[in-house]
Amino acid sequence: MLSIGSADPAMTARFYAAALGWEVTHSDDSYGMVEGNGIKIGFGKIEGFRPAQWPDGADVKRFHRDLQVDDLDKAAERLCAIGASQPDCQHGAWSWRVLLDSDGRPFYLNPLPATTP
Repeated sequence: MLSIGSADPAMTARFYAAALGWEVTHSDDSYGMVEGNGIKIGFGKIEGFRPAQWPDGADVKRFHRDLQVDDLDKAAERLCAIGASQPDCQHGAWSWRVLLDSDGRPFYLNPLPATTP
């Protein structure tokens, strides 16, 4: 299981459940959890939470999530409709897309690898 700090755990759990097609299995003011495909991600309340900045001028290495999608534009549109945002800065936008989740943390959309017939 992965636990991640959050300003609003219930909202963040709803966002990732919708983004990943998973289920919210716990949700209150202090903690939210989503589950799917045998994976659990929890979101714990942190007072004064500040998300990583994008781009981060200090170039501090932080973790981020990569989501593989069929179509970058369609996926970005769908995720922005449920609470993500797309920052102006897009390093490598020709091959991936950076979005910010409902808590303001960056995550990447990556195209699914091409399959050969």
